[in-house]
Amino acid sequence: MNPSLNRRAADADVCLLLEGTFPFVRGGVSSWVNEMLRAYPHLRFAVVFIGSREEDYRDAAYALPDNVVHFEAHYLYATAGSVDERPREVAGDPAAFAQSARLHEALRGASGAQRTGGDSVAALMAQMAPTLGAHGTLNEQQFSTSRAAWDFIVDQYERHCTDPSFTDYFWTVRIMHKPLWQLANVAEQLPPARLYHTVSTGYAGFLGTLLHYRSGRPLLVSEHGIYTKERKIDLLQSQWIRDNRGAFERDISRISYFRELWVRFFEALGRLAYEAADEIVALYEANRLRQVADGAPAAKTRSIPNGVDVDALAPLVAQRTDGPRRVVALIGRVVPIKDIKTFIRAMFVASHSRPDLEGWIVGPEEEDPAYALECRALVESLGLASRVKFLGFQRIDAVLPKIDLIALSSISEALPLVVLEGFAAGVPAITTDVGSCRQLIEGYGDEDRALGSAGAVVPIADPARFARAALALLDDDTRWRVAQQAGLARVRRYYTKAQMTDRYAALYTQLAAAPDARPAPGTGRACPAPHGAKPAGEAR
Repeated sequence: MNPSLNRRAADADVCLLLEGTFPFVRGGVSSWVNEMLRAYPHLRFAVVFIGSREEDYRDAAYALPDNVVHFEAHYLYATAGSVDERPREVAGDPAAFAQSARLHEALRGASGAQRTGGDSVAALMAQMAPTLGAHGTLNEQQFSTSRAAWDFIVDQYERHCTDPSFTDYFWTVRIMHKPLWQLANVAEQLPPARLYHTVSTGYAGFLGTLLHYRSGRPLLVSEHGIYTKERKIDLLQSQWIRDNRGAFERDISRISYFRELWVRFFEALGRLAYEAADEIVALYEANRLRQVADGAPAAKTRSIPNGVDVDALAPLVAQRTDGPRRVVALIGRVVPIKDIKTFIRAMFVASHSRPDLEGWIVGPEEEDPAYALECRALVESLGLASRVKFLGFQRIDAVLPKIDLIALSSISEALPLVVLEGFAAGVPAITTDVGSCRQLIEGYGDEDRALGSAGAVVPIADPARFARAALALLDDDTRWRVAQQAGLARVRRYYTKAQMTDRYAALYTQLAAAPDARPAPGTGRACPAPHGAKPAGEAR
């Protein structure tokens, strides 16, 4: 491990659970985590990173601040070690598998409050949490080698599977569940904290669920995007998922069974995290409603929008120079969900009217090198090598004074920080109609809308509309300045970093002070005493 990440402590005030983000991957969520850690220097944080394979995360992209007292990284798809070719069969605990069956049936229900046999999803998961660890009655060995597990899988296949291959079903279920036992083992040995904060559902959310039920301490779930929605997009595009239906059995209006099984798996993880959570935070109202539709109890939900340091970015407005407006920048990771290719094609269309136009792609390429190569090849094939530039990762304050428009061509977003940073630096934006982007550009509510439009909103995957919107702003100085002033006013009124950190400080104070809930039987996890730090709400 990188020596700078070698932090160990007996306990912490807040334990952050992070999947595929900070400190190894740059992006909006990672930047947010970095800001949050530094916003509360009086709190002692533990950070748990969950990734795919260690080789996918070579170097830390962010330095850990001093108040991160504990750091762990766990890789769910690490290369397996030696394999016992003839594992010893165990009988398995029928009662544990019966309980698992009840949980599976409850998760098939219509909502998180669905009850099966008198037990809610939350109650069933609370009972199961201690059985999943290395020494539990439903641990990985029981699942991998017991007769009870085999009987359970066969029963589920016969009752629910519509794909003809039992072999594929068996191994899909095995592969799907393996990370859950790894996370159960992590939950057994992780130092205790006053509260657990997961920045997604999914695997990090499942770890938070286990920690909540094992320790009795509060769980805070916050989501930038909706994890299950983004996973579904990935799964629908994936090529590795098998479909064994014959040519005449396939219905193009229905996805394959195994693809649907993976989607339902991540939906179930989301439901478990929502049920376990004491508080659930979305970035904006539409996502809060989506969380409720996905099983989050409405009474637990609230919206806290992202915020940026408007005072730190304000000097960038004065650094702008007057002159022809010709630079459009997409600032973000070069990955498919950002739809970089639509931006490139939009620059191709716009360049016919404005040969001096430049498109900058500012962001890291290492997350998906194959896609980055495709984007570079597209630039070459369209003859745009002199007009579209790949600049890699850059400091935001070095880029914003030099550009005239922020471009966001994503097919999925939540509340993009880069748009707010652009507004604070006096740069209007063109975005696709995803996530909260229309709210950022046009406002939310009468008072906000009265500030005016801070740019333009266009449909996804429409290069021609994107190009027209860019030219309409670049070629009309009055319109551009009106958009600039609207963006400045909106970010200063509704999206400041101080507003965001104050709201989370209040949540941290409330949850850290909460009495211990009753931990799951057999865990005996003790809650650490506060370390004499001021409550988060009194620190500012």
